[in-house]
Amino acid sequence: MRWILTCFLSWRALAAPGTAAETARAIRENVFDRDECYRVRDLTVIRHDIRVYLTDGYLIFSKPVAGRRTAAAFTTEVEGGDGEVIVMPPNRAERRSLASYIDAPTLDEHFRNALFLSAADLYAEVMAQMNSNPANRKVPEMGPVLDEAWSPVLRNLSASYETRLVLDAVDAAGSGSGLFAGLFTGLKLGNFDVVYDPRAAERISVGQVANRDNRTYFDVWTSFEPRSQPRRTAPLFGTEAALSDYRIEATVEPDLNMTAITRVKITPVGDGLRVLPLDIARAVRVQSATVDGRPAEVFQRDALRANLGRGGNEMFLVLPPEPLRAGRTYEFEFHHSGNVIHDAGDRVYYVTARGNWYPANGLQYASFDLKFRYPRDLDLVSAGEVVEDATEGEWRSTRRRTSVPIRVAGFNLGSYHHVHAARGPYVVEVYANRSLEKALQPKPRETVVLPAPPFPRPRRNNVETVPLPQQEPPPSPAGRMQALATEIGSALEFMAGKFGPPALPFLTVSPIPGAFGQGFPGMIYLSTLSYLRPNTAATPKLDQRQELFFTEILEAHETAHQWWGNLVNADGYHDYWMMEALANYSALLYLEKHKGARSVEQVLEQYRDDLLAKSEAGQTVDSSGPIVLGPRLESSLEPRAWRAITYGKGSWILHMLRRRMGDERFLSMLAELRRRYERKEISTEQFRLLAAGFLPPKSDDPKLEAFFEQWVYGTGMPSLKLTWSLKGKLPALRVVGTVTQSELGEDAGVLAPVEIQLARGKSVVQWVRTSSDPATFTVPVRQAPLKVSLDPHCGVLRRP
Repeated sequence: MRWILTCFLSWRALAAPGTAAETARAIRENVFDRDECYRVRDLTVIRHDIRVYLTDGYLIFSKPVAGRRTAAAFTTEVEGGDGEVIVMPPNRAERRSLASYIDAPTLDEHFRNALFLSAADLYAEVMAQMNSNPANRKVPEMGPVLDEAWSPVLRNLSASYETRLVLDAVDAAGSGSGLFAGLFTGLKLGNFDVVYDPRAAERISVGQVANRDNRTYFDVWTSFEPRSQPRRTAPLFGTEAALSDYRIEATVEPDLNMTAITRVKITPVGDGLRVLPLDIARAVRVQSATVDGRPAEVFQRDALRANLGRGGNEMFLVLPPEPLRAGRTYEFEFHHSGNVIHDAGDRVYYVTARGNWYPANGLQYASFDLKFRYPRDLDLVSAGEVVEDATEGEWRSTRRRTSVPIRVAGFNLGSYHHVHAARGPYVVEVYANRSLEKALQPKPRETVVLPAPPFPRPRRNNVETVPLPQQEPPPSPAGRMQALATEIGSALEFMAGKFGPPALPFLTVSPIPGAFGQGFPGMIYLSTLSYLRPNTAATPKLDQRQELFFTEILEAHETAHQWWGNLVNADGYHDYWMMEALANYSALLYLEKHKGARSVEQVLEQYRDDLLAKSEAGQTVDSSGPIVLGPRLESSLEPRAWRAITYGKGSWILHMLRRRMGDERFLSMLAELRRRYERKEISTEQFRLLAAGFLPPKSDDPKLEAFFEQWVYGTGMPSLKLTWSLKGKLPALRVVGTVTQSELGEDAGVLAPVEIQLARGKSVVQWVRTSSDPATFTVPVRQAPLKVSLDPHCGVLRRP
């Protein structure tokens, strides 16, 4: 039997005097009731914008849990059987996203089977409809068949959502109607999920698990707020309580296992909080917790589907000994451990859970006092300034403290070389591994056995000698360590001059295997490739673009995150693109300072080519979706889309704004962005309004509505063609031209700059609004122009 799962879960009513573990056990062990099996027709289950129609089939309910029947299974395996699910996204962007996956702007799918979980009176809701239709009747003879088929599915689903279900069960305050989640086996679409989660920022989402190139994706087809509910300004997760004043004592054992005690002050937002959901890395287990010294229950279970989209975090629950009062600050203490440090070979270590190795509740600003105990032959670095450093026997302990609140505290461990550089009030410390990870080491040359020579070889002491080529020594991971310290210090000083002081005056840089980096408050992780001297015989071969990225852009990009992402933060996942785009374009500003404007234009041209690359289906990467889809862009349809659009198109968006504003206004806008939103969240719409305030007077599109509609909320890249002629006679000459646009929809258009170069280096720039019809312009000049060019300095993202 092909099955599908649709879960309607409101577990508030399940809250009972038992513990979370007892509640979870009841959920896991629930089965179907063979005496509650029905032949049904024309039943409807509604959860806001989700409509499920049980047109004709068999329906069976589960046995009660805490007095309620919490599950029901529906199958259409009868003559003429049918079921249908309908979800209608409320806006064009979400309809377009849905259509990119299912070729339709509305989900309207007939399905074969369904499983429903609910404590929100689903039984009473359905029974009221059945009693009004005499065609609905009990069929107990089908009970054993459906029980045998569906009880294993029920147990599997309950385990997958276990932590999330327990949260709804024990949360006396509740959150609306509780979780709705499900998998449907559609006639055309196969298995897919429908979710209503009252604790999520966007309460309705539809998606599908997909596989591509030996990798599993969860493709979010659409995600939005119900029309019938007011839009929340922030997700419920992360706002139950305010966390502050972290004090963490961690021990790293010689086998790299980490044990830690985390003490943190927590202030509930709402009154009567009975359960607090927190996040931690999946590799970390929380053994115990106390609240003001009194034991609290901890519930942590690997609930795969409930943790999808949580960025590698796993939700766990803390049940205090008594409900928490709003506004009162409590001292929580957690004991936790896990293997979050991995060995890349030759004593090259790296931390996998860089930002979630301790309990957290969203990304909140807090002070950190971190004390690490670890083997004395290793080095450990983290955010903040060193306040204690001592060695005793085989152990070393280091304590660091942040001078201001930060959002996340990372650390790294290794056997390091170390240098530092001071630039004005800022200090940069760079740590480099003493050995190179095995993945980057040159492969040893194979031994070659030669045939006997036809002539005698030279002998020494009656031993035949054969000269062999010398093995190139492996590259040193400390090859660019001092250069990195100097360059990052210079970038830090440059950006501070443009945007204001960074998150912390002390910046630690440490290596990480792989081809990426991360910028945390006061700490940067850089790819080992950024540490290696390029163009040596033993260095991994990089093309020109890769070399520029690892030796120029990456280090400046991660430095820029001291502002964008650590001081100024995104309001939600639709707005994450701004933090990456701002960091990347800040790196390009620094590149421009050292290598000139042409170097930035070449990088932008590479980004444009990435966006125009074609998928297997012949579609451009850019067409995968608008930049505001954020992490949803990384899908099985086009795995390259998230990186190409977030970093590449994001940089283009900022560069186009810069060309519209001019350099002085653009840099003033960035400084104001930092000042106005320091330690605050900014949305895409707030950024639009801020940027519009820095446009020159009498600008076309003064509120940037058309600009954002095309480049931020839309997709597509135009082809533009310029034709022009010189009219009139001296001194009343006119440049008359036409810009023709193609490759965009009929209602789309862009602003394109036309530069008219005159004698003595003078030039005039005319911005032309294009459309599906040719756009004409006239510019009076007092002399014949030397050259008339369309967009010579990357003022608009267009096809070459």
